[in-house]
Amino acid sequence: MIKIDSLTKSFGKFKALDNINLTFDKGRAISLLGPNGSGKTTLIKSILGLVIPEKGSITVNGKVTGRDWQYRSQIGYMPQIGRYPENMTIGQVIDMIKEIRKDEKKYDEELIVSLGLDKILTKTMRSLSGGTRQKVSACLAFLFSPDIFILDEPTAGLDPVSSEILKEKIIKECNKGKLILITSHVLSDLDGITSDVVYLQDGKLIFYKTVEELQDITGEMKLNKVIATVMKNQSTTNSVRV
Repeated sequence: MIKIDSLTKSFGKFKALDNINLTFDKGRAISLLGPNGSGKTTLIKSILGLVIPEKGSITVNGKVTGRDWQYRSQIGYMPQIGRYPENMTIGQVIDMIKEIRKDEKKYDEELIVSLGLDKILTKTMRSLSGGTRQKVSACLAFLFSPDIFILDEPTAGLDPVSSEILKEKIIKECNKGKLILITSHVLSDLDGITSDVVYLQDGKLIFYKTVEELQDITGEMKLNKVIATVMKNQSTTNSVRV
């Protein structure tokens, strides 16, 4: 569904992405991991067309992205921090997005109900806690039932119940054949969701493996221990092979 060829992006002398090659297939939940400054955000923004790389190409559903932004209608994006008009209510924000995408007539409003937003639609955005804002962002990402989801720290600020509801929704959509790309610093939140791991460091692709492969290599089952073991071994052997 997404193919990335030789993607390179620099900001001045800083190389945020260094010749990245990746292929993401449907029905996979892929975690984009790495330390701060590793290139995760630049990769996401490149896929969304918010950053223009100086080299390489991105193909979404067989079409090379460029100045034709229509492909973005196939992507549901949940930012790490959602910014909305402070004077608008939750209901008005949802209606505004529907109006912007008025070509779409079918909506997936499951999360609006399961996260309880249907009961507080008249609350203004300025009155919401960070966790409730996060719920709004989640509902908007899933609203048009796209083929691809890009979720940036999706469970950040959510209470445990809401976090589980969102994770169940992610798994459900993945089982429908959707492609899910997730970033998170809380690796325990990715257990049971992630099928594959992309690990970036200093703008370079360190590894791209299935969770099963990484578990076999490390002998660990929990994702946080899997990643810690892989990176410890890499540091010890000074090798990027896993």
